[in-house]
Amino acid sequence: MSRHLLSVLVLVAMLALGCATTHAPSSPVALAAPVPEGPPQPPPGASRGLADGMLPAGTTVYDDHPGVIRVDRRLLEQLRAATADASAQGVAIVVNSGWRSKTYQALLFEEAVAERGSEAAAAAWVARPGTSVHEAGAAVDLGPSSAVDWLAQHGPDYGLCQVYDNEPWHFELDPDAVEYGCPPPYDDPSDDPRLQM
Repeated sequence: MSRHLLSVLVLVAMLALGCATTHAPSSPVALAAPVPEGPPQPPPGASRGLADGMLPAGTTVYDDHPGVIRVDRRLLEQLRAATADASAQGVAIVVNSGWRSKTYQALLFEEAVAERGSEAAAAAWVARPGTSVHEAGAAVDLGPSSAVDWLAQHGPDYGLCQVYDNEPWHFELDPDAVEYGCPPPYDDPSDDPRLQM
């Protein structure tokens, strides 16, 4: 189903339910290779929900949404320890994304392809479905920027490492980092050998 047709169907359904106004939304202007402010967001109107790993704004490491509780237990434990220590220093950590279903990952990848113009360009920002470490619950996307800055400095003490230069919000667990520090990050997900199909 084309993205345009999907958008029209969603708008019709929202109108029928009284959830939308009758004016057409304005189209965003695409910029050449923009750097996003945070982790990828699902396409507007896409079929998704909490069961697929979508998280509401302001989600913490203590919430019981599937996107949080399906994160690898060891990663979640270390993230909770870091969150407690960050909070004691006045820094709040929010989970923007954690575990994701393959369906949710596919929606994010499709949106990135539409925005970036090709699968190769999209793969520099969003892992292809079936390869994402989010699907295994082995990664979290965190915010806001104050939390990302705090974790960039203190994350290795908990084994929490930034994995991609272009995604500073993306953290994974590397227990060796506590003793040896985090390994150098990949430029972007397309350079990560774990994500190659």
